[in-house]
Amino acid sequence: MLSPTLVLEVGIAVLLVAIVGLLANKLRFSVIPFFIIIGMVVGQHAPQIGYIDLTFTESKPFIDFMGRLGVLFLLFYLGLEFSVGRLMQSGKSIVTGGLVYVFLNFISGVLIGWLMDLPFKEMMVLCGVMTSSSTAIVAKVLTDLKRTANPETEIIMGMIMFDDLFIAMHISFLSGLILTGGTSFWSVLGTSLLALGFILTFLILGRKLVPAIDRLLQDKSPELFILIIFSLLFIIAGFSETIHVAEAIGALMAGLVFADSRYIKKIEGVIAPYRDFFGAMFFFSFGLSIDMYTLGGAVGWATLAAAITIVCNVASGYFAARFSGRKPKASFDIGFTLSARGEFSIIMANIGKAGGLLPILQSFVVVYVLILSIVSPLLTKESRTLWNALFGKDATPLKQKKTLEQLEESVGDIGKTS
Repeated sequence: MLSPTLVLEVGIAVLLVAIVGLLANKLRFSVIPFFIIIGMVVGQHAPQIGYIDLTFTESKPFIDFMGRLGVLFLLFYLGLEFSVGRLMQSGKSIVTGGLVYVFLNFISGVLIGWLMDLPFKEMMVLCGVMTSSSTAIVAKVLTDLKRTANPETEIIMGMIMFDDLFIAMHISFLSGLILTGGTSFWSVLGTSLLALGFILTFLILGRKLVPAIDRLLQDKSPELFILIIFSLLFIIAGFSETIHVAEAIGALMAGLVFADSRYIKKIEGVIAPYRDFFGAMFFFSFGLSIDMYTLGGAVGWATLAAAITIVCNVASGYFAARFSGRKPKASFDIGFTLSARGEFSIIMANIGKAGGLLPILQSFVVVYVLILSIVSPLLTKESRTLWNALFGKDATPLKQKKTLEQLEESVGDIGKTS
């Protein structure tokens, strides 16, 4: 039986999220760490005031479901903006820089996992956590700093797209490794190949259905338009879950298919508010699941991992800048911007939680995401100042003034040619 205070508790949860969101905007910070922190603060150790239960015990299953929807909308919207064709057209420099980025961050995950003496499954989750940049934070930072038109921004977004493609593959791998309970190499390989086959088949066949989908959406009223989009999204995501492919991947695939629709702008406009609302509840619900008093053992490891992530990202930014013919100072802009961690790290941590992996992963991800979601935007904002402080400003050659004799000679030369 549903609690009579369910609606009240959900309303209070949404109000708390809105308040910290306003605070984050006032301070010009990313909202993601604020959503997680308020979830932890009012979570397991909060008091009950009359009818108001700030632990959200009764409403937590419903809030968790809202967070689950948030994952679907986040990944679906990402698919709407993602294009493999655009990635391939971005040039060798972005693909090469993306490969370096994924390699360095994945290896750093292996290093931290080895130092923490984690089992193989936990280590693979950790590698995914440390490789996945936050598209939401990166896009917000670039917009807030008015750098969307900068030359290095094209490189940053290209590397983000490459990273997202890798993360999609890695989530499929983790689904086979963790969620299906496979223990042998062949069972894990079989599930991973099934996931890959599902993705490729869906991309090939799904895009052929776009004209039919467009006809279905043509001249529909707003409510029917939303119902058609939502029904297809949930059916595709739900079906992928039944064949042991993470529902987040199904949502991403649905977005990739709809990205070719002639109604793409209208679809984005419809989905964006749901992405923002349920996405906020996703981060809040993640915070609710964390006991603040268990984070102590992960602070040292997460801090070390965050520092290594920043170094690796600056290194990958250097290679990306070099391959694209940019100046070395662009490596700070690229590396610091890409260091942000957020939604995808938490998604993979939740896969580990669903698979019953060690609780240290959840604690590690909380601290790791909080550090980088706060530090990365700050470093990005001061990237040029830090570069100048460490390496000095670029020497701009002064234009040498001509002498009177040189001016007379140039005038004489013009007279001869006329």
